[in-house]
Amino acid sequence: MDKQEVTLEMVVRQEQTLQFSSFSNEMALELGNLIVEMARAAQQAVAVDITRNGTMLFFHGMTGTTKDNADWIRRKSNLVNRTGHASFYTNIDVKRRGGDVDAIATLDARDYAAHGGAFPLVVKDVGQVGTITVSGLPGAEDHALVVRALRRYLKVDADAGA
Repeated sequence: MDKQEVTLEMVVRQEQTLQFSSFSNEMALELGNLIVEMARAAQQAVAVDITRNGTMLFFHGMTGTTKDNADWIRRKSNLVNRTGHASFYTNIDVKRRGGDVDAIATLDARDYAAHGGAFPLVVKDVGQVGTITVSGLPGAEDHALVVRALRRYLKVDADAGA
């Protein structure tokens, strides 16, 4: 996924495959720490937020991140909560239609960001209950980091459709 072009269909498969049977505060801590460790191993600096039902369960800003990363997290998460799709889905969709991801007519750019890195936190048979968001890398890389971490955490093979 890192080098090939990501399509809308790929993101939809990721969203359908990378779901939880349940999601606890402890799981948020484990997943958040996993994302931080993966970023550290790749010598990347990111901020990570995991929110369930409006309650922040995990937040960490690695050395090198700034308050701007928290604002990117807020804006990308707002988009996921509004659309029900990963923020990278909207990014790909808008670009495919020839639009400007920073000037979507129906979305105020001060509150919504159509850049990769926010992913819907979905519990099977319940629906979306929150967001998992990374900020600090280019949008496609933020998205890829979240997807890699979810695959690892959920033990979903990359060939399993995600």
